[in-house]
Amino acid sequence: MKKKILSVLLTAGLAISMLAGCGSGKMTEQNTQGGSATAASDLKIGVIMIGDETETYTKAHIDGINAAAESLGISKDNIEWKERVEESEDCFDAAKALVADGCNLVISNSYGHQDYMVEAAEEFPDVNFVSMTGDFAAISGCDNFYNAFTNVYESRYVSGVVAGMKVAELDANGEIPEEGYDENGNVKIGYVGAYPYAEVVSGYTAFFLGIKSVFPNVVMDVQYTSSWFDIEAEAAAADNLIKRGCVIIGQHADSTGAPDTVEKAWQNGKVVYSVGYNMSMLDVAPDAALTSATNVWSVYYTELFKAVLDGEAIPQDWSKGYNDGAVAITELGPNVAEGTQEKVAEVESALKDGSLHVFDTTKFTVNGNPVTEEEATVDLSYMDYSTNTVVYQGEKKSALVTDDAGNQYFDESALRSAPYFQIRIDGITELNVD
Repeated sequence: MKKKILSVLLTAGLAISMLAGCGSGKMTEQNTQGGSATAASDLKIGVIMIGDETETYTKAHIDGINAAAESLGISKDNIEWKERVEESEDCFDAAKALVADGCNLVISNSYGHQDYMVEAAEEFPDVNFVSMTGDFAAISGCDNFYNAFTNVYESRYVSGVVAGMKVAELDANGEIPEEGYDENGNVKIGYVGAYPYAEVVSGYTAFFLGIKSVFPNVVMDVQYTSSWFDIEAEAAAADNLIKRGCVIIGQHADSTGAPDTVEKAWQNGKVVYSVGYNMSMLDVAPDAALTSATNVWSVYYTELFKAVLDGEAIPQDWSKGYNDGAVAITELGPNVAEGTQEKVAEVESALKDGSLHVFDTTKFTVNGNPVTEEEATVDLSYMDYSTNTVVYQGEKKSALVTDDAGNQYFDESALRSAPYFQIRIDGITELNVD
């Protein structure tokens, strides 16, 4: 990433000068880079992937792209794939090669691709570039450069509810061993995370709050792997968390390493269950997997491809959740607690009608105190920390919102698509952060 890393930026309506080489359209919340309609046969899509079909996160994107293309009559021959592209100049080279091959829409699926994708957008102003999970398109000045994500924190919360139901059942039945409780009688939960970025912090906090909504007396340890996909590191992290007594292992990492490790421990008599990410983990953890939080990427890709085909503007920051079917949990495993399906339906309905907010500020504390306006205000300029300089200037803005009923909550994914919640709340410990 050229040492440019996420500084969690809130970016609404900031006007800055356009970067040289970028499209010259006026920058708005909805990008104005619409144009004439494109026939399906003339739309050529290039896809730059951090992994391939063996990696669950990339597999979910592949499935979403293929489903969207099929629904709109776009031939598979019009999609060119670049697999296992590192978050380096390799991404820029892949983007240039795709443009040379005639692609007029280029997509990358990893956060670390973003710097190289904006370089490509500058060089090829007549081609649209989408950097999935990115965070600075709206303040980049490039009107042919876009970011998209989902409200995955919603499905992580629901997956936490599934886990909470299981913890409550285990506790009620006296099935949790002594080492599964801390000195204060809280049940231990574990979480395998990739990096201490806002995307991961937002997700694991939502998961934790989902558990607490069912069973309040829990604590959670988070162990980072410093990789989005590393089967051995994820397996080792899960193993360590199990040894610490954790009875649920969640994850924001993209392999099957953690669920596979949990299944082996379960088979050996450990009281431990898995909640995965991206895909159902029942193939690798048929007994231990409870469910997985997932993104339904076909929702975004269908909207994106249709906008290009119809000559309509593409949103520069896109994020949707349960209301639009863009997030979900996968099928429930055979060992979920009784009543879980009914509870999931209840929670999903509340998320859809707005009566439940994932980051309800009455449900968590920070150092024993309610979250403050200052803690919920973030300066989301995009920084180059190698030189400590601002690359793209963002605004300082509070994410606290009060709804019509007077309930206050942290409004995630509303000020930009990529997550920006990174408050460290009570009850969660990061084990290996410097």
